[in-house]
Amino acid sequence: MIKGNAFKFGDNVDTDQIIPAQYLVTADAAELAKHCMEIADADFPRKAKAGDVLVAGRNFGCGSSREHAPLAIKGLGLGLVIAESFARIFFRNCINIGMPILECPEAAREAETGDRLEADLDSGAIRNLTKGKTYQAQPFPPFMREIIAAGGLMPYVKKRAAA
Repeated sequence: MIKGNAFKFGDNVDTDQIIPAQYLVTADAAELAKHCMEIADADFPRKAKAGDVLVAGRNFGCGSSREHAPLAIKGLGLGLVIAESFARIFFRNCINIGMPILECPEAAREAETGDRLEADLDSGAIRNLTKGKTYQAQPFPPFMREIIAAGGLMPYVKKRAAA
């Protein structure tokens, strides 16, 4: 179960907005996190706490295919990204690095910054505790939940190979 405060962003947030290009000199998630979403909200890296939830509109993560964008979000310790929709390559990069995401248009549209959200990745249930509403996202199949739980594709493969 993931529980945290919502931080709401709009439609078509591209990877350059998630992590500006000048910080792509490192793949260190903690370093990238210091600049996560700073174009949209310069204080976001300091306001967001571990477990909080980034909420966005349509086409979140469009733009380049770099893994730095989901790494910055994961490095900040955010528990989840909920969006109306995700750019395909960003979606896959999140799974590959073990960053939980859920696509749920209704939850994304109705959530506001400061709302307290709770999500169950196994069932896809999202609850807006502030508004007293429940939404249903399509949960990932078990193997994808295992990849996320393992911390990403590489740790998942290593774990499977060792077994």
